[in-house]
Amino acid sequence: MNDLATSLSELLADPTRVLTQPQLVERLSRDFYWYSPILRPLLDGKHADVVVQPISTAEVIATLRFCYAQDVPVTIRGAGTGNYGQAVPLQGGVVLDLQRMDSLEQITAEGVAICEPGLKLGALETTAREQGWELRCYPSTIVKASVGGFLGGGSGGIGSIAHGALRDYNTVRAIEVVTMEAEPQVLLHEGEAVHEIIHSWGTNGVITKIWLALTPAVAWAQCVIAFRTFDQAFTFSEHLAKDPTWTKRLLTVFEWPIPSFFSPIKTVVREGQALLFVLIADSQREALESFATSAGGTLTHSAPYAGLRSQPLLSDYTWNHTTLWAMKSDPAYTYLQCGFDPTRATEQLTLLKQTFGEEFLHHVEWMKNGAGTVFPAAIPVIRFTTADRLNEIIAFCRANGIGVANPHVNHVEGGGRYREDNAQLQAKYRNDTKGLLNPGKMATFERKQAQPA
Repeated sequence: MNDLATSLSELLADPTRVLTQPQLVERLSRDFYWYSPILRPLLDGKHADVVVQPISTAEVIATLRFCYAQDVPVTIRGAGTGNYGQAVPLQGGVVLDLQRMDSLEQITAEGVAICEPGLKLGALETTAREQGWELRCYPSTIVKASVGGFLGGGSGGIGSIAHGALRDYNTVRAIEVVTMEAEPQVLLHEGEAVHEIIHSWGTNGVITKIWLALTPAVAWAQCVIAFRTFDQAFTFSEHLAKDPTWTKRLLTVFEWPIPSFFSPIKTVVREGQALLFVLIADSQREALESFATSAGGTLTHSAPYAGLRSQPLLSDYTWNHTTLWAMKSDPAYTYLQCGFDPTRATEQLTLLKQTFGEEFLHHVEWMKNGAGTVFPAAIPVIRFTTADRLNEIIAFCRANGIGVANPHVNHVEGGGRYREDNAQLQAKYRNDTKGLLNPGKMATFERKQAQPA
């Protein structure tokens, strides 16, 4: 055991939770950054010197106190399901793996889950539904992803069509954070103050406790509808998305050939046709079937949703899981994250197809923003050739009013969730004066500005 690991092991009740085995350290220093052909060469081979797995806030404090005194960088890890290299240490040091801090303290009568950051979202969803609640939104990686990792690096997902993203509608009620100082502090961020920490990649504090608002559980149904063309599928999805009388949790549209990538669920696919995946209130399933048929669609699957044990589990093919299935089919595929103008979306989608053809495959996810506007977002499947060409596509989108959150950069500011009021940056100056938390991931931070006079 090296000197760093020896010193750290003395801080924990169980020294076996300080990991040094090279293959294990390398695995826990990675996430799904390899979705990006640009990030892969930049981040391949980067890893920590040691992994620490605390089981309490006290152990987090002890670890940060030691690392601050020794100028050791600390990169916080949830479950490692992120796609942007958030959990990859650029300067070695310690990976602080929070997966063992996974308790659910309670779900309050008002429907607020109080939990530790390592709790798996899937476990929370299952327990919440047993008590009459469910997550407002979650990523397609729900089974593996942690609550803390979702807050630190995620933004929205299944459920966002009804409840917006994590940053909307007071979904994150409060966060407890430990600072990186000579004597680390435990700070409670409530209300608007949570936005200093959400989607900051663990650069400005270590999340140790979370108050997450849930929503009353609904008996859902899963439906798959095939349409001859993408235009037909999108038009139908728009009617469904914008009509508030439909109770929806997921509304996803795929251009062909994306459905051909979904090899485990070939029975719901129709050759050459676009597909629509829907999570709808089971009480509305028959009405949806009738509506879809009248619009020229073909129901290829329709059944009650039995929770995360459902087969097929349609969310396994939506959001960024779609990109994974595309890459399994052809490693040349990658992705972007786009937001369309709700009044011009059809025009914008047509323009992209006319300009880029098969290079840009449409995958639309309907969402609602904090102002209550329902709009089409997208995680299009892009055939990658060069970084320059990918940047040309991004520039073209932005020039035509299509927002792009770039998943091919390895800093908070470039990923599209950085706050224009610099709240996350100012929190870093307060909470991490030496810049030791996930260094290099907040590009606008300058350590010299944070030094005491």
